[in-house]
Amino acid sequence: MVDKNDSLLREVDDELRQDQLKKLWNDYGTYLLGAAALFVVGVYAYQQIEQNRIAAAEAAGSRFEAARTLLRDKKTTEAEAAFADLAKTGTSGYAILARLETAAALVKDDKAAEAVGAYDSIADDTSTDPVMRDFARLQAAALKLGTADWTEIQNRLTPLTDERSAFRVQAREYMGLAAQKAAKTDEARRYFLQVLSDSTASQGQKERVTSYLSAIVAADLGKAKPAGENEPKSEPARPEPPK
Repeated sequence: MVDKNDSLLREVDDELRQDQLKKLWNDYGTYLLGAAALFVVGVYAYQQIEQNRIAAAEAAGSRFEAARTLLRDKKTTEAEAAFADLAKTGTSGYAILARLETAAALVKDDKAAEAVGAYDSIADDTSTDPVMRDFARLQAAALKLGTADWTEIQNRLTPLTDERSAFRVQAREYMGLAAQKAAKTDEARRYFLQVLSDSTASQGQKERVTSYLSAIVAADLGKAKPAGENEPKSEPARPEPPK
């Protein structure tokens, strides 16, 4: 009797479920089919976009390497034109690399002012990756070290000397050199010591900075010597030979 009741209850339950499913399908079946169609279309569109993105990146990569080959072959004019075209029409990653390569090519051509302008353009482009912008800012400052005054170098490099900056070591070295050029010895010493205490500084950077500090110490010692110490001593008068 129990088994028959259980069987009956199951049949009733199945029928109720079927009725509910039919009702749900009648009420929402169209929407479900539409959602499924949208899903399929969405997956297909995503796959197409991804394929197009990969194809564009591969094409840009090939153009970038071709331009670099021109540069290695010393076909500078053609290389600059290729990089300039890629900077305008390439994918974002290769476009910024092309702009950096264009600026570097200008440096090799001894066109420092134009190179600074190219680097500044990248540094001021808010759509560009922040690391790339900082790199461009560093390169522009390096080109200006010999001609710019202390204030301009400060404005260019101070943001890059922050502890969070990926380029802080090089920026501090440049700041030290600019301060030294401006006869701001204390500022120069401070920046050079920051480089020496930075665990990320390379051995080469530390050796260079050590030589800068040695020059500062030597200059300080020269200033500290008593007046007249460096003057040549006059030779005693020689006696007249006997007549």
